[in-house]
Amino acid sequence: MAIGIFGGTFDPVHIGHMRAAEEIRESFGIEKVFFVPAYIPPHKRGRRVSDVDHRMEMLRIAVRNNPFLRLSELEIRRGGISYSIDTLETFEKRYGELYFIMGLDAFLEIDTWHRYEELFSHADFVIMLRPIDRDISDSAILPETVRRLVRKIDDTTLLHTTGKKIYLKRVTQLDISSTQIREALSRNESIRYLVPERVERFISERGLYRA
Repeated sequence: MAIGIFGGTFDPVHIGHMRAAEEIRESFGIEKVFFVPAYIPPHKRGRRVSDVDHRMEMLRIAVRNNPFLRLSELEIRRGGISYSIDTLETFEKRYGELYFIMGLDAFLEIDTWHRYEELFSHADFVIMLRPIDRDISDSAILPETVRRLVRKIDDTTLLHTTGKKIYLKRVTQLDISSTQIREALSRNESIRYLVPERVERFISERGLYRA
């Protein structure tokens, strides 16, 4: 079974996340895409992150009506700082074939991640590119520690020395970010059509992100 792993804080989850997951699932023939919210995201420890129960419930609401999208509580149950290597190792034991989904900005900083070298042994990577993102198929802008370990197969695929692949997948550009949504709510502005309707209702009922 081919499984997609989509990690992040999802604070809050929005339709850009949902649409990208759906496009990647369909393009790669992935059976399920698991949204994996971080308990303590290691790269965002300087920023206050919303209550984990709220973030999980918003994801649960968002994926409820799509049988191909799932919420995983793995990192929440594990507690502590959420390291992707631990998550991939656990999912690999359960499912085998993994696609690790992330944005370009995150991937270009992969060499700052905990035990990042080992990540490439456990999953193929799917790097989400927006139409405005630059082309990285020549690997020239990758971190040096990654660049020397990959070679180009074609314009959308790199092969790592582990045998795993790095796929460059352009997804529909939805100029939406969780930061943008939080800031809009802090100014009492509408977030309609930026998040799933039921997520919007949950945020409103709980008064989340208000100033």
